[in-house]
Formats: sequence, structure tokens, C-alpha cells
Amino acid sequence: MASAAFEEIVETFEFLDDWEDRYRHVIEMGRDFPPLDDALKVPATKVDGCASQVWIHPRIEGEGAEAVFDFAGESDAMIVRGLIAILHALYAGERVGQVLEIDALAQLRRLGLEDHLSAQRSNGVRAMIARIREVSAAQLA
Repeated sequence: MASAAFEEIVETFEFLDDWEDRYRHVIEMGRDFPPLDDALKVPATKVDGCASQVWIHPRIEGEGAEAVFDFAGESDAMIVRGLIAILHALYAGERVGQVLEIDALAQLRRLGLEDHLSAQRSNGVRAMIARIREVSAAQLA
């Protein structure tokens, strides 16, 4: 089972029948997601493989597999900011050892995103997931 924050998103998506309403909700989530400090928008935090500009700045508390994963992120595209907010709900607060066990694509399928995102956006989501997994794997190494 995913985090309570992600499950809340799933419930909201189930309530919203129309994809346009879901799309607007993702954009609203992007508007509400805290902006990333400009000083953190550097090449080391930039996510390659996204059509938009995307930055993910990991914040990990603790050591090893028990360390708690969190991140800040931002994009210049509001829909992508919303996707970052969804990924944040999925991953934030998890132990880094568990981050690697989360099947993010399966969880996102519960929202029906794969049917409504362009190929470029889908590739960008996979790139963001890959970055999150890389950071977690490095923490375990």
C-alpha cells in the first residue's frame, strides 16, 4: 500500500470522473507545491530526459536503509510541477530502503496517467523516478 498522502490522491482521482478535471487537479497540486530555492536549481539537481526543466533536490535524514527520504522539486511547466507533487506524495517520508521497492509506475497507473500524458511527459516521469531511485540506491551503497 502506498503512503496516506498518495492514497488521498487516488481517492480524489476516483471521485473526479472526467480526465479534464483530473488534469486541472494535477495543475492545482503543482501550484500548491512549494517552489525550489533558485540556489538549488543547479546541474546536479537537474533531471535529464524531461521535455521541461525539472530539478529534484533530495533531502535524506539518517544513514543507511533506515534513512528517511524526502525531496524538493520544481519545473517550469505547471503540469510537471503537479507530477512532481504526486511523486512527492508517493515517496516522501519513506525509508530509502523502501523507496527502491516502490513500483511507482504501477502506483501511477492507479491514477490513469499513462493514458493521458504525452510520450515526452511519460519519459520525464520515468526520468524523475529514476533519479529518485538513484539517490536512494546511493544512500544504501
